[in-house]
Amino acid sequence: MPERPGGSWPGGGPDDPLEVVSKVWEDLRRRFGSTRRGRFSPWLILAIALPLYVLSGIFIVALDERGVVLRFGRVVREADPGPGYHLPWPVEQVLKPSVTQIRKAEFGFRTVDTGPPARYRDEDVEALMLTGDENIVKLQFIVQYKVKPEARGATDFLFNVRDPQETVRAAAEAAMREILGRNNIDNALTEGKERIQEDAQRLLQEILDRYQVGLEVAALKLQDVDPPDQVSDAFKDVISAQQDKERLINEATGYANDVVPKARGQAAQLINEAEGYKAAKLQDAAGAAQRFIALHDEYSKAKGVTRQRLYLETMEEVMGRMNKIFLDDLAGKQVVPYLPLDQVLKPRPAQPAEPAAQPAEPAAQPGRR
Repeated sequence: MPERPGGSWPGGGPDDPLEVVSKVWEDLRRRFGSTRRGRFSPWLILAIALPLYVLSGIFIVALDERGVVLRFGRVVREADPGPGYHLPWPVEQVLKPSVTQIRKAEFGFRTVDTGPPARYRDEDVEALMLTGDENIVKLQFIVQYKVKPEARGATDFLFNVRDPQETVRAAAEAAMREILGRNNIDNALTEGKERIQEDAQRLLQEILDRYQVGLEVAALKLQDVDPPDQVSDAFKDVISAQQDKERLINEATGYANDVVPKARGQAAQLINEAEGYKAAKLQDAAGAAQRFIALHDEYSKAKGVTRQRLYLETMEEVMGRMNKIFLDDLAGKQVVPYLPLDQVLKPRPAQPAEPAAQPAEPAAQPGRR
């Protein structure tokens, strides 16, 4: 178990309790100016001091603390928040480190004045780091950590390392340099910052757990990630060009997402219309064939009547679309023939196209036989 020196009496080894009481008694006698030794009994003083000495072992651990009880400098147990008791000094003593206090370490810069306005000082030796593609970046970050509240966390923090704060600084810098060495400069300057933070925090916690420092990393945040000052302008131009590239790609993707669905919808509409036209033509052809077969059957039964009916229906259809003048025999001998050239030369209005699904009338076929 770890030990802490300082468990003995000041000035050497422990003295005889009676000698200590005698010294106290002599001091009191001189202070009160009494020359009679029998006025105060050393045993009375011992009876008063002993309870006070026993009660001195009472301690209270606050809610944000954890007690570590030492016996002659060796850790014997940890105490939860609340009242407790340990053997009086010099046998036992208690240390109460805070387990909720957030401690902070700065890397690549130092806070000169908290302000407002805050003022900082750059530390280029810490800030300059090498990326995986052999480029140099200027990286500043902070680490926030606290003592682990679970068992052994406070004990490890107090006794396992000589300087926990310097250990955190060395481990955090090593973790960040290792993670940054796995990434190229484009990731470090643009969209890879969040992943670098997470990987570095996870690696730092693994290192601290391996060293048993008793600390928990609350957060690791990148403050600034920039190229070195000597090439800062050139990197800004590169980043601007990359942003323009991403913007143009997004605009093209948005245009494609707008046009392609419309084209697909139009193609599906044309396919559906063609399928409908095909089905209609097939149905019309089947109906015309059925009508022709039925008409042929009727014609076979009564040829004269059927022929006459087909003739009349055909003339009705043809003559219905023409201008007609009817003259009887008497009027035909008295009317002067007239040729309306103005009407003949006048262009006829365009006739609306018949529907595509309208089948040709097959009824006139038998009439020509």
